[in-house]
Amino acid sequence: MPDKDSPFNTENSVQNAASDQADDAKLVVESADAEIAKLATDLSELRQTLMRRQADFDNYRKRIEKERAEDAKRHTARVIEGLIPIIDGFEHALAAHREAEYENYRKGFELIYKQLVDNVTRLGVERIDPLGKQFDPHLHQAMDRTETTSHEDGTILQVFQPGYIFYGRVLRPAMVRVAVHPGGASKEAAN
Repeated sequence: MPDKDSPFNTENSVQNAASDQADDAKLVVESADAEIAKLATDLSELRQTLMRRQADFDNYRKRIEKERAEDAKRHTARVIEGLIPIIDGFEHALAAHREAEYENYRKGFELIYKQLVDNVTRLGVERIDPLGKQFDPHLHQAMDRTETTSHEDGTILQVFQPGYIFYGRVLRPAMVRVAVHPGGASKEAAN
């Protein structure tokens, strides 16, 4: 039996200790690698969550901005709808007084009328003045019809009142007289 103090015994215990330390180090490295892999996965998941939240927020912000712009257009449309009868009144007043004694009065009215129309136009309003064009029920309201063969069927012959469009929305259709070829539906049937 070898002696406890024999050099072989000491060498075995050093090898065993070194082997144990190597095994411990290997376990520590494997544990650290597992922890790093877990942290990397967690970090990746957090980044994905952050990117989704950022995209959700951007979509929310864009939706709110769009809704605000649409609300502003709706409010402006209401104001313009209230101004349209005033424009009509100016047009009637200007048409009524063509005599020489009203010339200065008329010039003042024309200036105010022009300013009003210019400001309404700057807000995004387009005037519908369809004289000579084809009738479109989305833009025009037929107030009368005239049987004739001198114009194409559905041609607008007279505009009683112009219409107005605001960003594609009809605020008021143009009120018109439409040409109809004889032999079509009778006037009584249409009314």
